Amino acid sequence: MKKPNDFTIPDAVELPIDGILDLHTFHPRDVKELVPDYLSECRAKGILEMRIIHGKGTGALRETVHAVLNRLDFVLDFHLAMGDGGGWGATVVKLAEKRKID
Repeated sequence: MKKPNDFTIPDAVELPIDGILDLHTFHPRDVKELVPDYLSECRAKGILEMRIIHGKGTGALRETVHAVLNRLDFVLDFHLAMGDGGGWGATVVKLAEKRKID
């Protein structure tokens, strides 16, 4: 019998690596680790332009995402999406091509 304080850790969720990362379903504390990992996977698959959906809200999540992007050396450029791409609720990111090690 389970005690009231017992809990189970949910199984990891596998994200499709398709160049669109929707952060609505993630806890904000996970973004600092999630965004670099997702971008790295995109690069490995040759996806060099992607969109991160952070929502409009107060702007705190957008600021966190932009701070993470500023620290990544393989991010060439990023900017808010245009109107049909989510406007200021999404950020478009351009990544440097992953170099092959000989």
